[in-house]
Amino acid sequence: MNYSQLPKEELQQIYDLQKAEYDSFVAQGYSVDIARGKPCNEQLDIAMPMLTGEGLENMPKNYRNYGMLDGIPEMKKLFAQMLGVDASEVIVGGSSSLNLMYDTIQRALQFGILGAKPWNSQPIKFLCPVPGYDRHFAICEHFGIEMISIPMTDEGPNMDLVEQLVANDDAIKAIWCVPKYSNPTGITYSDAVVERLASMKTKAEDFRIFWDNAYVVHDLSDTPDNLANIMEVCARVGNPDRVYQFASTSKVTLAGSGVGCIATSKNNVKDILSHLTIQTISYNKVWQYIHYLFLKDMDNVKAIMAKQREVIKPKFDALVNAFQDAFGSDSDIAKWTNPNGGYFITLDVLDGCAKKVCELCKGAGLTLTAAGAPFPYGIDVNDRTLRIAPTFTSDSDLVVATQILVCCVKLACVQKLLAEKNS
Repeated sequence: MNYSQLPKEELQQIYDLQKAEYDSFVAQGYSVDIARGKPCNEQLDIAMPMLTGEGLENMPKNYRNYGMLDGIPEMKKLFAQMLGVDASEVIVGGSSSLNLMYDTIQRALQFGILGAKPWNSQPIKFLCPVPGYDRHFAICEHFGIEMISIPMTDEGPNMDLVEQLVANDDAIKAIWCVPKYSNPTGITYSDAVVERLASMKTKAEDFRIFWDNAYVVHDLSDTPDNLANIMEVCARVGNPDRVYQFASTSKVTLAGSGVGCIATSKNNVKDILSHLTIQTISYNKVWQYIHYLFLKDMDNVKAIMAKQREVIKPKFDALVNAFQDAFGSDSDIAKWTNPNGGYFITLDVLDGCAKKVCELCKGAGLTLTAAGAPFPYGIDVNDRTLRIAPTFTSDSDLVVATQILVCCVKLACVQKLLAEKNS
């Protein structure tokens, strides 16, 4: 339905019907949360066998002691296979890849990279594809790093704009990227975008790509998206040190209790370890080995993720189908993504209505990610983008959440259209 073309009388009828439905939701006192991309209990149950301790008797004895700052060989090899790199290019860290990103920026700010001046010797800027991951933006804001929004296309960030900016401003030190099943749009970067990111001319010699490959094995179909290997491309075009790649098992095993890693050039690895050796003696090698016993190899990782897909794919399908039933393919008040992997669906509503939708949902007992969260400083200039996370809630609660969300989208958008016709 093209709501903006409806006469005022018909819009008022729709508004009255949606308002009555909304009031009924409010009266029922629901409490449903689709705000964060968290695994549900059924997903986490898949990893519980790793806690039995079976096989620990075979763990090398030196794993119980200090040392091996870059991680145990078994997990270095597994992450290397996952990311398409050499094991010598992998540092296995603690439970959080986000923490590794934070530390990497902190080191660059304080000490510089590979002998270059510390980043904090001048005001610096990061490029931020939008909509994007709010925690990336929070790190930048925390450190006082200026953020420049880069619109996303169907193939990744707008590379014409990226290339123009990095070629002319040496204060631009990095770009954030979630290259496979991007948070929150689900877009996978095209080969052309990867090639241009790797080969573009940058005024800052110490420019870095923060390649947050969080969803590298998180496919939602049997025909997953293919992402070009950016480290291979960077090496081929003569920029081998340009990329810091991050990944973790947080959504493969146990969220918050996984194992994270950074994959980068041997020069960067050496540089990072020169600082890590002061920061810590070693990460938790026993926990790394427990993960290795459970994950084993990439064939087994794929089997584990297939089990996870069985749990969460119906939730994505239910949400997308509900949007289709409620709005149709050509609605002027709602557009949504249908991702092939990852953890999110992006819902774009009528401009100027996203905050109102969140406000209405809150009143009806549905918690959404705050409108504006997928943008630097929490500012969505169009006030239209909502990030929907269907994985955590139960199937029955997701039905309720979808009904409330659809109602609130229609109510907020029709209310805005009525106001415009009455003005």
